[in-house]
Amino acid sequence: MKMVLASKNAHKLTEMKDILSRLGVDVVLESEAGVDVDVEETGATFEENARLKAHAVMQASGLPAIADDSGLCVDALNGAPGVYSARYGGEGLDDTGRYQLLLENMRGQLDRRCRFVSCICCCFPGGGVVEARGECCGTLAYAPRGEGGFGYDPIFFVPALKKTFSELTAQEKNAISHRGKALDSFEKKLKEYLKKAEG
Repeated sequence: MKMVLASKNAHKLTEMKDILSRLGVDVVLESEAGVDVDVEETGATFEENARLKAHAVMQASGLPAIADDSGLCVDALNGAPGVYSARYGGEGLDDTGRYQLLLENMRGQLDRRCRFVSCICCCFPGGGVVEARGECCGTLAYAPRGEGGFGYDPIFFVPALKKTFSELTAQEKNAISHRGKALDSFEKKLKEYLKKAEG
């Protein structure tokens, strides 16, 4: 089965492919499916944004479309940046600028608890929808560490492993990450959905 990833993020494509290939699902970028959809993320929750993106790309491509909306929620900032994680600080900032702004906004703050959230939604042309959510709890580092990953990974510290997401291998990260957990849950739900569709 082919699914279109409702994202232009090559990092997300790699993570999705790693996990969904086990189900015989071939995940391709929008460009490979011949579509280019810009979806305004107007949802108030990660779930709503994932559904908006998946539905729009499914309609444009005529293929099942999978979307992930994810972000970092910091307790001391009342859950911010949350659904605005990718746009934190406005248009002009790159990943490094965004996490530096977050560290600046957390200066002097002792409560560093935070969590990564990932919500996955797949919309099928027949009207079916499969959704899943995953979370990974950690603390905000005081400075970036590590070379791997993307987004807020360099400042997301996992106390049990004494490493940031950027210091983990892809396998280590997939085993505990919010997206890994969401995809595990999604995999189970997708299996059930496909079994029912075949029956």
